[in-house]
Amino acid sequence: MSASAGALRLPDEEALRDFVIAQRWFGSKSKEVAHFRLLETIPLTEQPLGLSVLEVEFLPGTHELYQLPIGARPEGDWTEGVICVNDAMAIYDAMGDPETARALLRLIATDTEIETANGVAQFCTVEGSTLPAEIGDVRPMGAEQSNSSIVIDEKLVLKAYRKLGAGPNPELEILRFLTERDFPHIAALRGWYGHSGRLIDATLGIVQDFLAGATDGWDLALADLREDPQRFVARARLLGEVTGRLHTTLGSESQDPAFAPEETSAEALGLLTATVDEEIERVFVDLPEADDPDAPDVLAPIRGRGQEVRDQLQRLTQVGSAGRVIRHHGDYHLGQVMLTADDDWVVLDFEGEPARTLVERRRKRSPLRDVAGMLRSFAYAATASELLHDAPAPEGWEDAVRSAYLDGYLEETDQSLLPPGRAGVERLLAVFELEKAVYELRYELDNRPEWVKIPVAGIARLLEPETTEPEA
Repeated sequence: MSASAGALRLPDEEALRDFVIAQRWFGSKSKEVAHFRLLETIPLTEQPLGLSVLEVEFLPGTHELYQLPIGARPEGDWTEGVICVNDAMAIYDAMGDPETARALLRLIATDTEIETANGVAQFCTVEGSTLPAEIGDVRPMGAEQSNSSIVIDEKLVLKAYRKLGAGPNPELEILRFLTERDFPHIAALRGWYGHSGRLIDATLGIVQDFLAGATDGWDLALADLREDPQRFVARARLLGEVTGRLHTTLGSESQDPAFAPEETSAEALGLLTATVDEEIERVFVDLPEADDPDAPDVLAPIRGRGQEVRDQLQRLTQVGSAGRVIRHHGDYHLGQVMLTADDDWVVLDFEGEPARTLVERRRKRSPLRDVAGMLRSFAYAATASELLHDAPAPEGWEDAVRSAYLDGYLEETDQSLLPPGRAGVERLLAVFELEKAVYELRYELDNRPEWVKIPVAGIARLLEPETTEPEA
């Protein structure tokens, strides 16, 4: 590459600070920042255009790394995402520049390596895939979140990971695994790019198929609740089947240590119990008191029942076999699945929970943790339909959707991954639902008081006698 990183007239620390802390992808706004600095810049084109690795150092000494594409154009020629102006040149976040996507795809299509000051940038295609070296239409995909996604010619999606972690991104690992096995319910992986060297070995981004005409599962559930609630019950059954096939495929490889299923240890279940127990205690101690004893209190179904919830957790985790642990989705809900124009469910976004480290996200867990996430998402859809669209879910809708989803899931899942019998499955599933609902309760109390009733109902459900002693 003949492009020079120096030609980018890289921004100084003050300019970086002002720009970065205002971005949605910067997730540590509450931390005290000591320094912003650019550690590495990978030249992409002679425009000039490059990929920078940004270090954000916090007090008292921790740090995070971010991907920040940087471009330079004459002042006035480019106004989007401008970081600063140096010598009449606008220096800007180039993720929104179509030339960035074009350059990255060109490099990936040709399996290019670029030596940098601190390592090597690698651009790779999936074996058997052919990417176009030249592309036409480029557009951003929706609102900027923790990552940046670009749609290319309505056929491909380039996802750039903003926050970087050491080691392979779990999404790259899982998509690669599933694509190699021709798993049909994903947007297949076509290529990726990353950096290896003394600073960091990290996945920077991936390229996968674009699902034209597909509908987000959350939007679909809310639309069905307004138009034909029963229609989504049938769709939930199909989604359960797809989830079961996903977990069966992820648990099918015994030779690869990164994916081979492992038996659940008593220590692992004990650690889970202790973690959830600690969160229960913290949340229930902090529950706000009812302001007016005569007013309706959304917390009434669970107020004063913290010990009861903890006792229930102990009973639920007194199981025999808890099945096996596998690589799983890790952040599974209706917003992570789409229904295609052919009425086929596709699973997206295998990164795991953004707040967790890559090491935590790559850890094998019970597949029922994914199932619990989706069940909680059904509960949210039932209430959100009323809150957002004044279209309350019909009585029994959530129970019908849960049952249909679980029926489909259990029919398609390798039973060796699960506790024996449906009662054993539902007992362990309740533990993960409780974990999720307690986390939701804290979040909603802090951010959306009008939504608090959703996790409250979930916790109250798990305290019902018939849930405590499932039938054999």
